Amino acid sequence: MWQLRERAHPILTDQGGAILDEHTGRWTQLTPTAAAAVMLLLSCPTEQQAADRFAQRYGIGAEQAATDIRAVASNLMAKGLAHDGQSPARRRRWRWWR
Repeated sequence: MWQLRERAHPILTDQGGAILDEHTGRWTQLTPTAAAAVMLLLSCPTEQQAADRFAQRYGIGAEQAATDIRAVASNLMAKGLAHDGQSPARRRRWRWWR
């Protein structure tokens, strides 16, 4: 199941959105369709179900919807803001005394 990391804080609307990475303090801006994709990814148990609902919402083909959903999910995972639940990458955290 796809999900945002604990340190990622989304602000999602139908007009777009943003995700704050509290670790870096940087915002990732989202277009309206990317924000909708994130909302669907968070609310659906599988990426395929999110793609099906995305296709219905925007009236596009299932293949195009799956490609769009995968692109948004992959982009956010590459930025370290999300993981697919399989094996979230563990980052070594340095303590203040090191």
